[in-house]
Amino acid sequence: MVTAQEEPSSGRGMKPSPQPEGGVSSQPAERLEMPADGEAQGSPGRPVPEPPEGGWGWVVMLAAMWCNGSVFGIQNACGVLFVSMLETFDSKDNKAMVFKTAWVSSLSMGMIFFCCPIVSVFTDIFGCRKTAVAGAAIGFIGLMSSSFVSSIEPLYLTYGIIFACGCSFTYQPSLVILGHYFKKRLGLVNGIVTAGSSVFTILLPFLLRVLIDNLGLFNTLRVLCIFMFVLFLAGFSYKPFHGDAKYKDNQQKGEKKFFLFSRRKFSPPKKIFNFSIFKARGYSVWAFGIPLALFGYFVPYVHLMNHIKERFADESNKEVTLMCIGITSGVGRLVFGRIADFVPGVKKVYLQVISFLFIGLMSMMIPLCNVFGALIAVCLFMGLFDGCFISIMAPIAFELVGAQDVSQAIGFLLGFMSIPMTVGPPIAGLLRDHLGSYDVAFYLAGIPPLLGGAVLCAVPWIHEKWKQKEMSIRGEEKLEKMLENHSRVHQG
Repeated sequence: MVTAQEEPSSGRGMKPSPQPEGGVSSQPAERLEMPADGEAQGSPGRPVPEPPEGGWGWVVMLAAMWCNGSVFGIQNACGVLFVSMLETFDSKDNKAMVFKTAWVSSLSMGMIFFCCPIVSVFTDIFGCRKTAVAGAAIGFIGLMSSSFVSSIEPLYLTYGIIFACGCSFTYQPSLVILGHYFKKRLGLVNGIVTAGSSVFTILLPFLLRVLIDNLGLFNTLRVLCIFMFVLFLAGFSYKPFHGDAKYKDNQQKGEKKFFLFSRRKFSPPKKIFNFSIFKARGYSVWAFGIPLALFGYFVPYVHLMNHIKERFADESNKEVTLMCIGITSGVGRLVFGRIADFVPGVKKVYLQVISFLFIGLMSMMIPLCNVFGALIAVCLFMGLFDGCFISIMAPIAFELVGAQDVSQAIGFLLGFMSIPMTVGPPIAGLLRDHLGSYDVAFYLAGIPPLLGGAVLCAVPWIHEKWKQKEMSIRGEEKLEKMLENHSRVHQG
């Protein structure tokens, strides 16, 4: 489990583990993973090396940053591709073309998160490096295939499913691998990594516009394949630092599961998916509160430009609002990622509570802005707390379930997130069609973040109670075993 303070090592007399490949400059002291935190960390008494807090980890961080930037930079710039698709496939003669084309990007974004629970299983079985490299290769194939279609329908498969699934398989390992190299600086590192998507989101729309104007849609997609190829190479840097006996035992168990699966001896889902993480009450509440908040979270991102077009028709620089969100989101990821390093344990959740509070309020304030400058100010605050919410997702997951189970914990959460991300914006669109404006849609969009934030307030208290209960149970079991051994000694 990732904690704010180091557990004292009880592994006296043990030899230090060999230095990992890749240039880690210092040999960390080993410690015994003890169940004092209330989470299972592996076999008691087995040595696990401490994260080096740097060394090769900085290379891993840069690779993960490129991953976040490439995956979500392309996804967030889908508006530019959307317009080009409409023009390329002759939307003027087909009134349903806008609806059909919208499904390409919508399916792509939803599939990235929907696949994450499955990706978590592959990450546990094959490790971060193999999963990420395979995902980048699949994404490259999907994106390249998309550049050879002659109609919109094949893009549902090539771009919406194959490319998106590849992105999902390469995205999640980029979050998990960071915990192998960082502990004290994990919040800062996650902030830097997730800031990559903000940087790419700011730059890619302009790049795509230039490429499309000069090369056309299909050649632009081929140029984007370069991003996936670099991502393919970056995946090789994900060398797990926890290459100890515990890691190898987990990988061997995973490979055994996969072998049984491939022999058509289908294991029950509970043996493949680690549903035991939901026994951690704090995680269960957190995994419920986050999706609840996201029902309104993405509504402004999808419908803001159309709202500006209707409310501020004479304004020439409408795109500056999206740029403001992207810039302050990057700042928020760096700032709050670093702040999270100083917030002990599960109390990091309170930062997400604050972020959802402001995001909900800013959503409700959008219809109240009758001056374009006021709307820019709202977007600046919204982006700042968007960065806060995203940057501390992985650190909180490490705190709630521990490093051993964090892969599937993140996977389940991202899978749950796919539902509100898909449902929220269409509901807002229906409200706009029936009421003639976005005002009610934005007011209602601010409610789920507030409700989700209220639910998250209970997570630290629930997690602490659960830890105490688990420690009490383990203490009783230990006492019973000691008494049993004692009686055996006397009987002998």
